[in-house]
Amino acid sequence: MENQTHLSKLGAVVSVRGSVVDIRFDDHLPPIYTLLRAGDKEQIVIEVLAQRDARHVRGIALTPTQGLARGMAVKDTGGPLKAPVGKGVLSRMFDVFGNAIDRQAMPSDIQWRSVHRAPPPLAERSTQSEIFETGIKAIDVLVPLERGGKAGLFGGAGVGKTVLLTEMIHNMIKHQEGVSIFCGIGERCREGEELYRDMKEAGVLPNMVMVFGQMNEPPGSRFRVGHAALTMAEYFRDDEHRDVLLLIDNIFRFIQAGMEVSGLMGQMPSRLGYQPTMGTELSGLEERIANTNTGAITSIQAVYVPADDFTDPAAVHTFSHLSASIVLSRKRASEGLFPAIDPLQSTSKMATPGIVGERHYSLAQEIRRTLAQYAELKDIIAMLGLEQLSPEDRNVVARARRLERFLTQPFFTTEQFTGLKGKLVSLKDSLDGCERILRDEFKDYSERSLYMIGAISEAKGKPKPNPPADAAKPEAKADAKSEPKPATDTSTKITPKLPPPPDPKTQPQVEHVASTHAS
Repeated sequence: MENQTHLSKLGAVVSVRGSVVDIRFDDHLPPIYTLLRAGDKEQIVIEVLAQRDARHVRGIALTPTQGLARGMAVKDTGGPLKAPVGKGVLSRMFDVFGNAIDRQAMPSDIQWRSVHRAPPPLAERSTQSEIFETGIKAIDVLVPLERGGKAGLFGGAGVGKTVLLTEMIHNMIKHQEGVSIFCGIGERCREGEELYRDMKEAGVLPNMVMVFGQMNEPPGSRFRVGHAALTMAEYFRDDEHRDVLLLIDNIFRFIQAGMEVSGLMGQMPSRLGYQPTMGTELSGLEERIANTNTGAITSIQAVYVPADDFTDPAAVHTFSHLSASIVLSRKRASEGLFPAIDPLQSTSKMATPGIVGERHYSLAQEIRRTLAQYAELKDIIAMLGLEQLSPEDRNVVARARRLERFLTQPFFTTEQFTGLKGKLVSLKDSLDGCERILRDEFKDYSERSLYMIGAISEAKGKPKPNPPADAAKPEAKADAKSEPKPATDTSTKITPKLPPPPDPKTQPQVEHVASTHAS
């Protein structure tokens, strides 16, 4: 009897086209999302995505399909893809199947749960709003994050999304008493290895889990790794009632993997080649990241923006799920203003007087207004120069430029590249610094003295270049006039070349030459 049931769970491969596999089952048809295994060691994993007719299913391979041939036996595992959960997963690194990829033995005290889970119902969600401090001036002042919210780091290639994300991990994990889960979707193995080493050196690995679906893996694997990481996060939130920090790098790769899966399954693409079900797939992932009355999942996600086009459907759909959108600007990065956050495009729903307080809100509004005025005046400055502006406008430009430089910050994660020691700045220090710059307390200081510092008090330590320099010049001139000795010294230095004798002779010669030219 057992042998018959075992045989009834077996199917046969009908066709293989890249990652798409059609399988025939004679006795029963596996449900959608069932995991199938094929190969000598059952190393080829296939997820059922469509039932074509009463006998055939079509699935997408989550592993490379090398060696798979028509007629090969396929085993029905009887369940969906599962992820390991429990205290044993802490300080470890996993792939999408829950295999340990950190060269250590598999943890023993774990359970396995399906990666396909429904988001918590609205009745169970928390409605409290609380600020999540990061220690990064530009974010805390202008785009405050929400504890238990979703924040996105938007930007094209090479503007500093991953650097900003790793800096946030560094700053927050030490203050964060909960669990941190890092999910790498379609990222480079180099980044994963570096992050693992950095977290180990920082001593924060015991409260961290890493899940990776790398760039070289098939689209099916990259598409499911986000769900696997979320399943682990939900365990710590719901079962252990802990706060979870979920870091995703990069959510665009999740959409891209879904696009590849959709194309392989033969679905008609929508605008710009994206899958027709993109909004649903993204919502299925994002809606699971939520606050409940027992715990919260705070998520920070890097979002690659193709060709810096923020109207791209992937960026537009992601914007709608987030409580804070931090936009990174290539122009600011090229000017050396790091982090390259564009304060006029970045938004946060937490930036209201009721949540951040009246002083913080009015300061943030004034900073935005000053920077917006400077942006408008840039064209006039480029064409006519700074001198043509009115005194009021010149003051606005000076304030804006000092604010821009004060909002830069040296990072802990880039110390080895910049040689500058990283700074963690409290919200109070950040607000005080911005307020004093807006009140023109630092108008006598050079812009350079405010660049790449932490709190505003560090600018005090740098010398005031403008007033002393201006004061020094008249003194120097007065000294030169009152003391004739240096003048005689300079003449004695020139004497070896004998300039006095030729002077009377050369002058008429020069006049003669000038007159000949004139004639």
